Amino acid sequence: MATTMEEVIAKAETVEIEPKTGVAINPETPREEKVNGADPKITNGNKKDYSNGEKATEEPKNATVEEDKQMPKDEAKKEEVPVETEPKTGVSFPVKLDDGKQLNAVGLRKKSMLGLGIKIYGFGVYAANEKLKDLLRSKIGKAPAKPTKEMYQLVIDSDAGMLVRMVIVFSNLTISMVRKNFDEGLGASIKKLTGGKNDELTKKIMGEASDDIKLTPGSVIEISRLPGYVLQTKVMGEVVSMVESELLCRAYIYLYLGDDPFDKEAKEKFGMSLLSLF
Repeated sequence: MATTMEEVIAKAETVEIEPKTGVAINPETPREEKVNGADPKITNGNKKDYSNGEKATEEPKNATVEEDKQMPKDEAKKEEVPVETEPKTGVSFPVKLDDGKQLNAVGLRKKSMLGLGIKIYGFGVYAANEKLKDLLRSKIGKAPAKPTKEMYQLVIDSDAGMLVRMVIVFSNLTISMVRKNFDEGLGASIKKLTGGKNDELTKKIMGEASDDIKLTPGSVIEISRLPGYVLQTKVMGEVVSMVESELLCRAYIYLYLGDDPFDKEAKEKFGMSLLSLF
């Protein structure tokens, strides 16, 4: 049958001629096309066709990986720790320290001056509660109905880790004034515990801290009882003394948990926290 002109034109439209050789290109071999402007991917030596939408699935994964790589490290921040606020001063204390000690009570240290009760510092009392739990359960057993003197005395006499954080609220307080305050308080505590005096020991608590240091509101002093009956004092983050003395450790904790504490409400709160350990 004779080939019509229309058929010749139709066939010509389906055949491509290589300009240099004049050879027809196989019409069954598809041209490599870019998908979304990207070259086909080669897998095991074969070019992969993404026209079925596969590329759209892979690209977001790559983008996610890149985003993860570019995330700043500081975004992995520590979990925020709740705080408890001492109501009379407005000073806030984290309920847990980095070393695991937990806040058992907050309170206020006041000093009588010219007949007035002057607010000196807000404080938080922290303790290694697991150690206290073992101590109380081994010595007392069952929880009493309310905090007892025996409970407080066990804490005072032990070497379980404790820390008192003091945040100054009184303006123009100096180390000299703090030193005098501790000398008086610790002197009274030692007398209660031993019946005698030990002025040399009480003066060691503030160590090498300069008397000229001014403690503005917000300044922090931390005094810790470390295992082995070591009393450590920090002023604004700097260690100023470390004294190994069982008597000094007992006398210091006595200031907060003894018969005449700096803040009776704080002592009671600490006692309730001890009951919860049973």
